[in-house]
Amino acid sequence: MPRPAPPGLPERWRRAAAARYGPVLATYGVLKLAGFAVFMYLLDSAGDFREKHPRFGGGEHTWDVLGSWDGWWYQQIALHGYDPALEPVPGATGMITLKGNSAAFFPLYPALMKLVSAVTGLGPYGSGMAVSVVFSFVAALGVHAVTARLGGPRAGLVAVGLWAVWPGSGTEWAVYSESVYTALAAWACYAVMTRRWLTAGVLTFTAGLARPTAVALVAALAVAGLVEVWRHRERWRRPLLAVAIAPLGTAGYLGWVGYRMGDWNGYSKLQDGAWAHKFDYGRHTADVLTSVAVGRTDYHFAMPFEDMIGVAVVLTVPVLTVLLVRLRPPAVLVVYTVLSYLMVMGTQQYFGNVSRYLLPLFPLFIPPALAMRRLRRPSLMTVLGTAALASGSYAGYALFELGVP
Repeated sequence: MPRPAPPGLPERWRRAAAARYGPVLATYGVLKLAGFAVFMYLLDSAGDFREKHPRFGGGEHTWDVLGSWDGWWYQQIALHGYDPALEPVPGATGMITLKGNSAAFFPLYPALMKLVSAVTGLGPYGSGMAVSVVFSFVAALGVHAVTARLGGPRAGLVAVGLWAVWPGSGTEWAVYSESVYTALAAWACYAVMTRRWLTAGVLTFTAGLARPTAVALVAALAVAGLVEVWRHRERWRRPLLAVAIAPLGTAGYLGWVGYRMGDWNGYSKLQDGAWAHKFDYGRHTADVLTSVAVGRTDYHFAMPFEDMIGVAVVLTVPVLTVLLVRLRPPAVLVVYTVLSYLMVMGTQQYFGNVSRYLLPLFPLFIPPALAMRRLRRPSLMTVLGTAALASGSYAGYALFELGVP
């Protein structure tokens, strides 16, 4: 009897890809689905979303909540584009009209929404959800790649699981830009670690069109590139070219906003006047931390339950950062993590949102992932599974319905 022909090259590729990426995608998908199901159940049980405006955590259906708050603004940009202008509100001091508010949101995510909507006909909400979900899996693969390079595939799976249940993870599957930005940041760091400098530069440039905190990623790439040039002086062209490309995304968008507003500091004025976001060197953060510690709620933008979660996250990050540094990882991971944290802590904003703003700090998951990889599979499944179910409350319902995500 003749032997069956060996599988062709495409079939071997599919099998290799399934063996390599299947566990990552399955781990992330199962944990997210568990938390997402609990979130939807809590929304439906409470029913308070029906009493709120669609812009502010409400809607006709439970899933409409995922397109509220910032998601509403992204949908408006996808539909109508930008019209930035600095115009004072009549009768108000230091305020800016809604006309310019949309410019506070960087353009990559709504551009992807518009593209997907044009191709699929899903509309702004459906396309936004599709982009976020797809990029969340791309981000999970990036988190795994970085962590596995330092601690092996099992540690990579644990890190993916921790990213799926982080307190800010409710925005991973919502009309928000966190998944897109984290995917770009993770793969940019991986490209630096594997010395794919031009790829790292392009990814960092693109990340700069997604969120203003990409400044930290740009700085991390610059430090890594300069270290590479110092150690290997004959290999300077690609690292320096990457360093030159990296900041152009962020600088280009901020420059465009300033030009359109007739004020080169227009973006900062918009953030302060329209959104009460400004760099205050951590004064607001200190006020919240000291207030929550003694039970006060007379600080700006107080949201007691969400702020308690934020305080826990803010105090956990330095501990995880010290553990990360002790592992002596590549400089790009440390610089990216520390600068991102300092940027968030130094900015006046809705404090309860810090768990979301710190969601892209994926290197923080590396130390606990390396420790947890020693757990047996049943123990690991119990820990991550319990956290996934609980995340429906602390990372979903608390963020969208009890606070302002």
